[in-house]
Amino acid sequence: MHKDIKRILIDNKTIKQAIRKLAIKINNDYEDKAPILIGVLKGCLPFYNELFLQLTCDPIMDFMIVSSYSGVNSQNIKIVADLRQNIANRHVIIVEDIVDTGKTLAKVIEILKLRKPASIKVTCLLDKPNCRINAFQPDYICFKIKHVFAVGYGLDYNEKYRNLPYVGELKQQLYARS
Repeated sequence: MHKDIKRILIDNKTIKQAIRKLAIKINNDYEDKAPILIGVLKGCLPFYNELFLQLTCDPIMDFMIVSSYSGVNSQNIKIVADLRQNIANRHVIIVEDIVDTGKTLAKVIEILKLRKPASIKVTCLLDKPNCRINAFQPDYICFKIKHVFAVGYGLDYNEKYRNLPYVGELKQQLYARS
């Protein structure tokens, strides 16, 4: 275990088992639909990769980089890198590492709906429903966690810890200083 981790929340074996189960559900739901999997970079990469390799529904790979920042009264979304695929009349699955407040994801969905996809669903490795500030609910979830500072398996703190093969709780003194 990394010295900066308080405890392991979800080990690698458990993560991979949950992703396999999730892939079975998605394969059943999207049989013969060839969905476009949109990874929201960077945190989604380990989850996205493992999920993509388990899918048999002929998924198409695409990615976005999205930046969110607070304005005076609203949250603004900036698309730093956009999709390469045309999603009109296509089934879309957004792949996220974690859903907490849901604000950024709700805005991304709003933007993507303007492109007239056949459907939009969201899958995430981690869901923090206690942090939600809107009624958003992901469609496919591997794990629900409490309000802790989770890192590893793509999740970071100041770009560190993404490479940990598990999800761990970061020691509070490391992020409390910021």
